[in-house]
Amino acid sequence: MYQGTTVFSQIMDSIPMHQFRKCVERYNGNKGIRSFSCLDQFLCMAFAQLTYRESLRDIECCLRSVPEKLYHMGIKGNISRSTLAEANENRNWRICCDFAQVLIHTARSLYADEPFDPDLNETVYASDSSTIDLCLSLFPWAKFRKTKAAIKLHTLSDLRGNIPSFISITDGKVHDVNISDELIPETGAIYVMDRGYLDFSRLYHIHQYSAFFVTRFKTDTKFERLCSHEIDKSAGVMCDQTVVLTGVHSKDEYPEKLRRIKFIDIEKKRFNFMTNQFSLPSLTIAELYKNRWKVELFFKWIKQHLRIKAFYGTSENAVKTQIRIAISVYVLIAIIRKKLKLDQSLYTILQVLSVTLFEKTLLYKILDLTSYRNNITSNSIQLKLF
Repeated sequence: MYQGTTVFSQIMDSIPMHQFRKCVERYNGNKGIRSFSCLDQFLCMAFAQLTYRESLRDIECCLRSVPEKLYHMGIKGNISRSTLAEANENRNWRICCDFAQVLIHTARSLYADEPFDPDLNETVYASDSSTIDLCLSLFPWAKFRKTKAAIKLHTLSDLRGNIPSFISITDGKVHDVNISDELIPETGAIYVMDRGYLDFSRLYHIHQYSAFFVTRFKTDTKFERLCSHEIDKSAGVMCDQTVVLTGVHSKDEYPEKLRRIKFIDIEKKRFNFMTNQFSLPSLTIAELYKNRWKVELFFKWIKQHLRIKAFYGTSENAVKTQIRIAISVYVLIAIIRKKLKLDQSLYTILQVLSVTLFEKTLLYKILDLTSYRNNITSNSIQLKLF
């Protein structure tokens, strides 16, 4: 019988501790700390995400119920809700932010060969945001409306593996298009975005980096057709044109040629795509935009299965710390899934881990796919009543 480390410890073994210490040292995270280090804080918050704890008292009760296992889980400090609340309130959230980027870099390299439809060599990113509603009296710093507070989670997701490559957390008033200013376009990459990101000066910035974008025309966008290309109407493509903008400001903000593709899907919905990519088939452009829904699945997944809609603290630092650790847990599970070559979904893995963290069983045995399969025999297993 296996008598080694707990499942939680085996999960945390996937964390590059030297990189975590670098992030802590960068912001002097442990300065003046005696007993409850930044690592203790991260492990407690990661435990809360994996088991979906609802409050600091909940975290304290669960961890204090197994004092003999805490040291073996890597938690060496005393657990109390006041200590954890103070850590979330005062320790720089950028520690968790930088460490999340370390895990993201690892995950993206593991998923670099993940199959992607359409089959392209270029990296494809999808950009989107999701709003998390908050109580104005508890979160007055999260400005949104007169009677409502909210934060926005802006994400640039690598569609090959659906790994977030960039995340920014702002108050609800910040418009999606403003986040484009924080990004440095990757040469040769394709950026897929909806009409909320339509700003011609920013699109021209992407074009100048020899990167590509796929978005949609607004109904009031003024343009002039230069020429039309051959199309296959049976595939839903209604037109494929080379155009130039003719608006008063848009023609100066984006002086180059653009490609316009009009497409009708099987549900008879009409799409008017805009791109600076002229070499790919028009149907591939439509497929790229269709794949944008993957980033919405990412938002849906973390909202349903991680703790980012209800918070353990009300300060901006506490909220950002909790969200960054939630992202780290999501990416960490994706890393483990790839390293162990598992076929089950992240949802299944998370549900299994949530009830086995204190078990002393090999991680790959707990997550072995064969244990979730029903053995179906060729003969009927129904017993005869008579």
